[in-house]
Amino acid sequence: MGEARRHAGPEVSGSAREVHVAYLNAADVSALALTDDEILGAVEGGLRAQGEGKTVIEPRVHLIPESSAHGHFNVLRGVVKPLGFAGVKVVGDFVDNYRQGLPSEMAILNLFDPSTGMPKAILDATAITDMRTGAMTALGAKYLARGNSKVLGHVGARGTAYWNVRLLDRLFDFDEIRVHSKRPESRNAFAERLTRDLGKKVIATDNWRDCLEGADIMVEASRLPAPEPLFETSWIKKGAFVVPYGTMSAVELSLTDIMDKMVVDDWGQCRKGLPFGALRAHVDSDRLTEQNLHAELGQIVAGKKPGRQSDAETILFWHRGLSLSDIALGAALLEKAASRGLGQSLRFL
Repeated sequence: MGEARRHAGPEVSGSAREVHVAYLNAADVSALALTDDEILGAVEGGLRAQGEGKTVIEPRVHLIPESSAHGHFNVLRGVVKPLGFAGVKVVGDFVDNYRQGLPSEMAILNLFDPSTGMPKAILDATAITDMRTGAMTALGAKYLARGNSKVLGHVGARGTAYWNVRLLDRLFDFDEIRVHSKRPESRNAFAERLTRDLGKKVIATDNWRDCLEGADIMVEASRLPAPEPLFETSWIKKGAFVVPYGTMSAVELSLTDIMDKMVVDDWGQCRKGLPFGALRAHVDSDRLTEQNLHAELGQIVAGKKPGRQSDAETILFWHRGLSLSDIALGAALLEKAASRGLGQSLRFL
């Protein structure tokens, strides 16, 4: 692979001909051990930049090698001007990888100088994807859920699910956490891990209803092979905060009918004509439109639009996956790596 030195930052020689890029592998990312507050702070900063109009976002695109039921790649692109980074992340989403002892989601993040186009860093982004997704869910709840929310219902046990629950509990310190996934071994292991890491009992349920019904915060992060309305609208109580983000929809069309506010991470990735997503049918049937959308979350974080305004509001938050969050976490990891001397410098030119 050529020259590789332990080094955290990109460098260019005095002649400007020799270029090195920083490289952080999975072990480096793990060793840096970003705290919950560091994760939330970095992603919130990216959202604020978005709300202030200091970012560029291109809607994600998909590459499907065979069929969407087997798996696909997502390609996310963006620029966060205050951080001085453009970024492109490629993430593979292959639901049956557990059969081979592999993670279902694996990702690489490439960071560039937006003024010259020169590469600056390559990072294993599998953990970044999990952490930033959890942070997006938690920050949505920070601004949109009731402050006294004490019961969480969470469907799904993939990598992002762990960070959903962990970071939500960091903000709300729940009295009750219920989780569910299709495979008993998966949901039981998930509940056991959370019980150990959070220091409180987490309940594994064997069905969707017992997990979700009546919860203050309801998160749907399932891995369905095709759309199927398993999450019933009737389970949602007045004043709840609901976050569906499975690739294949698990909600009923009536979901949007009961919402007082609907918020997304980026409307450009939710609009008509795009594949996949929990609310794809709602957008295509005009139940969710740019006109009845309350806001993008970044606008709320930046103070441009209000978040929750009363405990009685029932609020929906749909996040598709925001490149800005990947870039923000990548930048935070590079900064921490530089201070600790972690990572490698790879010869590019």
